[in-house]
Amino acid sequence: MIAYYGDHFVLPLPDGHRFPMSKYALLRQRIVDTNTLTPGSLRVPDGATDEEILRAHLPEYLDKVKFGTLSSKEVRRIGFPWSPELVERSRRSSGSTISACRTAISEGVSANLAGGTHHACPDHGEGYSVFNDSTIAARAMQVEGLVEKVVVIDCDVHQGNGTAACTKDDASIYTFSIHGEKNFPFRKIPSDLDIGLPDNTADQEYLETLEIAVERILYLEQPDLVIYQSGADPYIHDKLGKLSLTKQGLAQRDRLVLELCYTERIPVAVTMGGGYAKQVDDIVDIHLQTIQIAAEFQAKW
Repeated sequence: MIAYYGDHFVLPLPDGHRFPMSKYALLRQRIVDTNTLTPGSLRVPDGATDEEILRAHLPEYLDKVKFGTLSSKEVRRIGFPWSPELVERSRRSSGSTISACRTAISEGVSANLAGGTHHACPDHGEGYSVFNDSTIAARAMQVEGLVEKVVVIDCDVHQGNGTAACTKDDASIYTFSIHGEKNFPFRKIPSDLDIGLPDNTADQEYLETLEIAVERILYLEQPDLVIYQSGADPYIHDKLGKLSLTKQGLAQRDRLVLELCYTERIPVAVTMGGGYAKQVDDIVDIHLQTIQIAAEFQAKW
């Protein structure tokens, strides 16, 4: 399986910043150390171009990001201080999802070792999301003539408000978000299907709910491509999660989504989404098992 990474650019962050940036390098290293993928299977993509980004975002917003003219309020909403490195990292993260989609279409399954920036809206970023990689990648595949219908399955613990906003009234991209109902964002923009779960929802209820929803969506929508945002933050020990899934339950989640797509022979591009556990090794464990399971299904393709 080919996996892409574009988040190796070091961001100048203030002391005490809670976003676990180290997880990206640690995940790549663990993938190699465990022989999950060979070093040659890990590739750096091109960054998303202005043309690709503008299929999801307004020109005024892109210019503010490019030229560093975001207001202090807009910077706080994103959660990262502006820097040239942030711009390049954000382009590469979206470029990774574009590349993962292309590879998935030809090989069955691929992954972006970051991505899942699902809070970025057409006119602003928020929640550690600058550009909406799922929308950018889905529309790139459509423009390139590789697919017509795309389904986004978003299992990050936070509702995918930005993806919903970017694809509003676009029937060619179906958005599904299963998340903590009482979690960020507190003003949720409706997806095509939202399932908001109560605090402390555990493995069995989560998996039963997810299975019913995904089976229904794939049957009704018949997509040419699925973008699966996995997310490590439904984990029981996640600081920002509020749900109670175990690592085993999260592995079952990944296997369930990939199995349902594999059965229907629908290519899947996987993105990592969020993860905020106190121990960064827990986040890396969860992302690693997502990649390991994805590699298993790609090998069967």
